Amino acid sequence: MDARLFIFDGDCAFCSSAARVFRKMIKDQVPIRPYQKLDLASLGLSEELTSRAVYYVRDGKYFVAAEAIAQLFIDSKTFWSIAGYLLRLPGINHLAERVYYWIAKNRHRLPGGTPECSM
Repeated sequence: MDARLFIFDGDCAFCSSAARVFRKMIKDQVPIRPYQKLDLASLGLSEELTSRAVYYVRDGKYFVAAEAIAQLFIDSKTFWSIAGYLLRLPGINHLAERVYYWIAKNRHRLPGGTPECSM
């Protein structure tokens, strides 16, 4: 398996839509997979963790939520790397985390979201 992997909730329509957008943005430079199709234990993760936030695993290191998205963008080495670096700036990273968890909490209400998306 690739040493880099972005993990999302494949049962959530909103999350699946976001994953499709991310794939296009980063030109498939990093594998993006739903946690439901992975051997989470081999990655040191669990369904409880990956159902609550996206994860980005790179060489055994874990990035979670907005930090995972930022690192995904950075490692894509595309135009979107700039956005990844911006998301990691002091102050912006704190705001990005708050926005991420608000979206995660309300993903069933967002475009593409379904009742199955609620946590």
